[in-house]
Amino acid sequence: MVKIASESVIKIAVVGDVHDQWDAEDKSVLQHLGADLVLFVGDFGNESLPVVSAIASLSLPKAVVLGNHDAWYSVTGWGRKKCPYDRAVEDRVQEQLDLLGEAHVGYSKLDFPDLGLTVVGARPFSWGGSEWKYTEFYWQRYGITSFAESANRIVEAAKQAASDTVIFIGHCGPLGLGDRPEDPCGRDWQPLGGDHGDPDFADAIAQTRQLGKTIPLVAFGHMHHSLRHNKHLLRTPLATSPEGTVYLNAASVPRVIFTEDGWRRNFSLVHLQHQTVLQAALVWVDQTYSVISEQVWYRQPVPEPGRDRATVLQLHTI
Repeated sequence: MVKIASESVIKIAVVGDVHDQWDAEDKSVLQHLGADLVLFVGDFGNESLPVVSAIASLSLPKAVVLGNHDAWYSVTGWGRKKCPYDRAVEDRVQEQLDLLGEAHVGYSKLDFPDLGLTVVGARPFSWGGSEWKYTEFYWQRYGITSFAESANRIVEAAKQAASDTVIFIGHCGPLGLGDRPEDPCGRDWQPLGGDHGDPDFADAIAQTRQLGKTIPLVAFGHMHHSLRHNKHLLRTPLATSPEGTVYLNAASVPRVIFTEDGWRRNFSLVHLQHQTVLQAALVWVDQTYSVISEQVWYRQPVPEPGRDRATVLQLHTI
């Protein structure tokens, strides 16, 4: 891989909830988009080994965190009853982890020295919300029994980051991005409203800032852009903090649609330079690999003459 100069713009593709919509065309699209790094935020399918295997084989620099559907048949009572394989013989959660290897950064980190950044993963397999769920699963897999222990595990990974620039990825986003149904992690089912973000993720981000790390981007999915309670609105996909961190929900589902003219598939694209997000957008690409639509969720404000750039990074929700 060619080393990227410090002044160059890094192009990061964020792949929202896949839900079995992944094939060889996606690799070609990513190459045509010129992605320097690909971030996957989980929900590849209901423990779908073929999809995870295909993503594991992707030759581009990548980091992955698995989502709740990636443990669908192994955790919930409903899922276990519907499980299509013998759980006494197969452990498909572990098989997915084995396929991904170091690319899976849940409770871990992956350094990208050529890009000048480290990707740190939040709690894998998250269902979201402020209730600690599936204690047996997290204890058996990770020896963790609470949000506090979970946050500590994430922070320990951040402490090991080789770079002072840290990008966080999680399946569900952190607590604190709003409690309206249409907010990035807002509850859009009955009873409506409430922040369904992960408190351990939010705590880990705050502690990592205290370590002196710069966090330009936090990417996640889980809470689909299409709302259950209102089909005329879409979820707010992005927010920023006073520290200049961009919080991006990439779960535009379905991410692949088919029309009379062929397929269309979406990716979120983030442009990063000097530890700062310049732009974040959702792009749709057609079968000629042309970008046919670009929804810009965020663009770095242009500083006024005589003002420092950092002073214009205000809380910005679209």
